[in-house]
Amino acid sequence: MIKQIAFRMKIKPGSEAEYQKRHDEIWPELRSLLKDSGVLNYSIFLDRETSMLFAIQEVAGESGSQDLGNEAIVQKWWAFMADIMDTHEDNSPVSVPLEEVFKL
Repeated sequence: MIKQIAFRMKIKPGSEAEYQKRHDEIWPELRSLLKDSGVLNYSIFLDRETSMLFAIQEVAGESGSQDLGNEAIVQKWWAFMADIMDTHEDNSPVSVPLEEVFKL
């Protein structure tokens, strides 16, 4: 079964170009981990007025990228991104699940 997961995160104002650059150059081993873990599609949208990110994932199963925090490559990515995002003490991004209210 394919499930959609949506959540929001926030980058630090002025970090938009760097955030884009880092994702344009996402590490192949991280991309592979996501795909191997059942993340079929993953899109992130930026609201430039608020520096808010809106992410949508299609996953095979119940879990998505937010459930991979024990993986070394994910922890390394979090550390790499921590200087430009709102994060927790362990460098994981502050992520707020979004509730689906409409689907066509």
